[in-house]
Amino acid sequence: MRPAHVCLAVLVAAVWGVNFVVIEVGLDHFPPLLFSALRFLVAALPAVFFVGRPKVAWKWVVAVGLVLGVVKFGLLFIGMDAGMPAGLSSLVLQIQAVFTALFAFVALGERPGRVRVTGMVIALAGIAVAAVDEGETGPLTAFALLIGAAACWGVSNVLTRKASPPDALNFMVWVSTVPVLPLLGLSLLWEGPSRDLAALRSLDWSGAGIIVYVAWITTVFGFGAWGYLLRRHPASTVAPFSLLVPVFGMSGAALVLGESVSALRWCAAALLVGGVALTSFSKGTTVTSAKGGGVSRSGTRGVTGSHAPGRGVEPAALPARTTASRTPSTASRPSPPR
Repeated sequence: MRPAHVCLAVLVAAVWGVNFVVIEVGLDHFPPLLFSALRFLVAALPAVFFVGRPKVAWKWVVAVGLVLGVVKFGLLFIGMDAGMPAGLSSLVLQIQAVFTALFAFVALGERPGRVRVTGMVIALAGIAVAAVDEGETGPLTAFALLIGAAACWGVSNVLTRKASPPDALNFMVWVSTVPVLPLLGLSLLWEGPSRDLAALRSLDWSGAGIIVYVAWITTVFGFGAWGYLLRRHPASTVAPFSLLVPVFGMSGAALVLGESVSALRWCAAALLVGGVALTSFSKGTTVTSAKGGGVSRSGTRGVTGSHAPGRGVEPAALPARTTASRTPSTASRPSPPR
């Protein structure tokens, strides 16, 4: 890779890592489901008028939009609102690589090799260590919601693999149009119209800046730049930069939000990132049925190699939040938006 492309890849990883800090601050301004809906609304408009028509079938746009946009990001935002620290969230979501490999085996017949299975085991050990650490400092329910979000991300990765969009930015912008109305409806039912209206009425420049960051910087710029790199370099060259996301997420949370990182959390990070690296970048084996009833095998690249962490991927624990709701506030913490 050219030095400029290396810098761009690192910048995208930093943008996605810091996104978890921005989400943390944004949850002081908006209820989680409304926040997620606004993120996709601003990501889709006005970009949808400039990227052209979808380049894949509508069924894939709708399927990924519901799984990734509604369920994955809904669980992520609710989990963080319920007390999951930003830095740990950016780390735990990386287990999506393991879920992706498992779902690809079930849906696509891609049998993982020994190295990939070893990576899965190591990554799961990292999650177990992170769960022990979180159990000592915060609510395990919020931790479970993040695991659920990672699983949904794995499903969306497989759906994206099936869709095979030729233009990542075009696909992501159209996918962003799908979750807006479902998330708004869920917000009205779950969080209540009065709470949503209060959050919108109290919208200030800080809140607007947060929405712009998670929508345009993280989604439009992040996925556009990532797609640009993938069109010019092999996925195996670009994808390793995604492992920098929890590095930026955890360091950003420590610097901006004052999250301390325990020894157990560092151990979990080492296990999880190492396991994800083995899971994502080792060669797998694709098993397909032959007409004669035999089995053909061929090496394939990891499914997770080209799919970025969200956005939204997008990470001593924060003082644990045990309440699942917040009161919208016009004042942000003494830290920049995440």
